[in-house]
Amino acid sequence: MMGQWAMYQDGWLLSTKVNRAPWQAFGPANPDPLNNQVFQLYDLNKDFTQSDDIAAKNPQKVQEMKRMFVAEAKKYQVFPLDASVAARVVAPRPNITAGRTEFVYTRPMTGLPQGDSPALLDASYTITADIEVPQDGAEGMVLTSGGRFGGYGFYLLKGKPVFLWNLVDLERIKWDDPDALSPGRHTVEFDFKYDGIGVGTLEFNNFSGVGRPGTGTLKVDGKEVAAKKMERTLPMILQWDESFDIGSDTLTGVNDEDYRPPFPLTAKLNKLTVKVDRPQLSPEDIKRLQAAMREKAQSE
Repeated sequence: MMGQWAMYQDGWLLSTKVNRAPWQAFGPANPDPLNNQVFQLYDLNKDFTQSDDIAAKNPQKVQEMKRMFVAEAKKYQVFPLDASVAARVVAPRPNITAGRTEFVYTRPMTGLPQGDSPALLDASYTITADIEVPQDGAEGMVLTSGGRFGGYGFYLLKGKPVFLWNLVDLERIKWDDPDALSPGRHTVEFDFKYDGIGVGTLEFNNFSGVGRPGTGTLKVDGKEVAAKKMERTLPMILQWDESFDIGSDTLTGVNDEDYRPPFPLTAKLNKLTVKVDRPQLSPEDIKRLQAAMREKAQSE
């Protein structure tokens, strides 16, 4: 594994690797300030390829360079070294969505970064669009986030409402209305009920709350037109280099077979509402997860 840090002195290189099982990188930060480092020592004057680890033969040099690193690390406040992954992914960050569960948009907008848009993963949610269809019909993107390699799209295809999840280009799950919308004002809604208990399980080295199944229902003017269960959902993040767009799709599309970006919406968008219901761990959930984490630690 690639080292977490390195110290160089007069041709000697002290580097490290993490002595943790792969799954531990997805738990909380390691309390050890050096993150359970295993030390490797190389003499670059003789071994520039760093193929011969001589730490065991030179324990005094290892300790000398380790003390040098610790002194520098304390000086520049880099402790603790943290190799956690999932804990960093789910940690709250300052942004305009923090603490909000309802988002209302009254006009098209494009290019909103993933971190500043409603997060729908590992949660229940309802997306409702109030639109007006002109006499000659309408098509185009109502709302999308992500793209060709993971994300969702809510759009009109030849006048027919569609909601689609692209699961990292391995599978696409689609809800669609067999009938095109008639001219006039309509309410189109996609409601998703998530079966899992949410991202909070990651704090206990446990993935049981993420990527779980759920049931989606597409409605037009309050009437259910399609319902389908997703056996799996995206657990962590959408495509990093895509954005949250309303009224068109600015980058890659979630389904090339249906449309090509920018696929502008030709209906009038009066209002788009996104409501998110994020699961919260119950006291019983927390006790169970704590017990499972202790049991796993003892078994290693």
